[in-house]
Amino acid sequence: QVQLVESGGGLVQTGGSLRLSCAASGSAFSTNVMGWYRQAPGKQRELVARITRGGNTNLADSVKDRFTISRDNVKNTVYLQMNSLKPEDTAVYYCNADRIWGSTWTKYNVWGQGTQVTVSS
Repeated sequence: QVQLVESGGGLVQTGGSLRLSCAASGSAFSTNVMGWYRQAPGKQRELVARITRGGNTNLADSVKDRFTISRDNVKNTVYLQMNSLKPEDTAVYYCNADRIWGSTWTKYNVWGQGTQVTVSS
């Protein structure tokens, strides 16, 4: 069973940095577009950043000057480097892969369990 496992969340002060990682477990498969979404209490889940297999990126306007998304296709891992964090960045961050496929199977729209990021003022 392929899963996305996030790590790297935590508590940080305003202006601090965190690096989130999301690894697709298992082997012998590939991932397509991978991305990070976040959901703050009482708000809808929103796109933070996404990256194609070829490395093209798309970041939300609210983070594009502070966050960087990258990936390692060999490891099927995506990273989110978050700098200059603000209290409004506080949310549960979820990893997503729009497609994961192996030699004989395909899974669509796979989500991780989420990791909490809290930025104190």
